[in-house]
Amino acid sequence: MSDKIKIGDKLPETVVGPFDAQALARYAEVSGDDNPLHLDDALAAKIGLAAPPVHGMKLLASFEPMLKKWRPDLSLVGLGAKFIQPILRGETVTLSGRVLRASDKEIFLRLFAHGAARTPGVIGEATLRREPGK
Repeated sequence: MSDKIKIGDKLPETVVGPFDAQALARYAEVSGDDNPLHLDDALAAKIGLAAPPVHGMKLLASFEPMLKKWRPDLSLVGLGAKFIQPILRGETVTLSGRVLRASDKEIFLRLFAHGAARTPGVIGEATLRREPGK
């Protein structure tokens, strides 16, 4: 791609989910994160949640396909996040991002995942680099 990436550029919003109980159970099995909070309605209710929260790492992993679709000429080399508030099972999740730094070799992004509350559930950052020869 030859489009110049600039500071302040916004990534197209991407909607993922909603994640159902079966998806969370599958994720728990393959990831090894079988914390019952993500799987048990009664436990979630006990701490005041309407449903179990989606695994934070499952949400974080949702950013990679969004980034690849936005710029297939770039490789994801760093991804991290803070989990601000739970995004619950059954909620649709909106992913978005903005360019904070851009050079010919590396792009640094701020990422957001919003659930039904429309306040960020996840605030992340990603570093992308150009693929060799692209």
